[in-house]
Amino acid sequence: MPAEIYLVKVGMTMHEGTVEEWYVPDGERVEAGALLYRLETEKVNLDVDAETTGIVKHLVAEGTTLEPGDVVGYIYADDETIPDVLPAARRKRDIVAQDDAAVTPKAETKPVPARSGKRVAASPVARKLASELGIDLATVTGTGPRGRITKEDVQQAGEQAATSSTPAGEPTGESIPLRGMRKTIAERMHASLRDSAQLTMDMEVAMDDAVKLRQGLIAEWESEGIRATYTDLVIVAAARALTRHPAMNAALVGDSISRFEHVHVGIAVALAEGLIVPVIKDAGDKPLKQVAVESAELAKRARDGALSLTDVEGGTFTVTSLGMYGVDTFTPILNTPEAGILGVGRIYDGLRWDDDTPRKTAMMRLSLTWDHRVLDGAPAAEFLATVRAYLEAPFRLLV
Repeated sequence: MPAEIYLVKVGMTMHEGTVEEWYVPDGERVEAGALLYRLETEKVNLDVDAETTGIVKHLVAEGTTLEPGDVVGYIYADDETIPDVLPAARRKRDIVAQDDAAVTPKAETKPVPARSGKRVAASPVARKLASELGIDLATVTGTGPRGRITKEDVQQAGEQAATSSTPAGEPTGESIPLRGMRKTIAERMHASLRDSAQLTMDMEVAMDDAVKLRQGLIAEWESEGIRATYTDLVIVAAARALTRHPAMNAALVGDSISRFEHVHVGIAVALAEGLIVPVIKDAGDKPLKQVAVESAELAKRARDGALSLTDVEGGTFTVTSLGMYGVDTFTPILNTPEAGILGVGRIYDGLRWDDDTPRKTAMMRLSLTWDHRVLDGAPAAEFLATVRAYLEAPFRLLV
């Protein structure tokens, strides 16, 4: 009997997952412990290893979304005969109930195109894109090593097909399926705006002392490879402020407002495919140096696709920054069920008045979005003013 390949379950809250990419092509051999497929979930992506050695047969195509425990393929031992008709897909919990039924996979679920009787050489990403665009790989000329078809080859073939099939005067463009992380973000952001009472207020912060502090810390920690960012300062300031304003460190759960015992601050990290929010646990109790180390490590793991489910769970408040893109102020959307999210703008040259005398000052705008169902404008403003006070006297973030 072949070994079944399951859609693995990651964490208790996972309800579905997508076979984003097969690392081992259909019909090829894999060694136990080698990378088998890439799993995309609502919160994290991760690589799944083969549990045994043998010939891999795909039961589902790349991009297929299933529930945890569903069978996505099989691994046949080297001495096993691989049937033309694969066993029917079964849920992992139903394995004890033998099912003699069999299904013939549809052509689109078995990406094994042929050219002159031979398998077309193409990268997994190229196969995935070709499936999405409905392109027959046998019609694509490969420019990779030994004629291997690359993602760029498929993209070019798609553009040529679109040009030839589009009537004159019709607009052209790329159609991108809404799925995976992008689909999850779309659903969650829409639900956030639909199901909560969101308002946003801005507050200007004088950053002269914070700029000096950061410059000094960069020099102080350079030998340790630690580079504090302005976002790190804001994270610590917000975490300290949350301990003083517990009404902001809360969520509306059913008919009750739940105030969190701990302060776990999420950091929004932009990725090519969307946005993910890893969490610094107990941020209010950690020194600035440790927060700088953890935030850099979490951001790196996020961009490398190496976050675990633990890294993205448990947030009670979120900080998101667009200052590095030159943005002054914006309206962040709540990462529900959290009651607040703080947007960080760029640092710019501003003016402050001292005894009717203008003084050039480094300024920054903070944008706080909060859920008016959980707290009113006055306590939200008091929380934001406390964040500002920490940033304008930043030495307090070191004690």
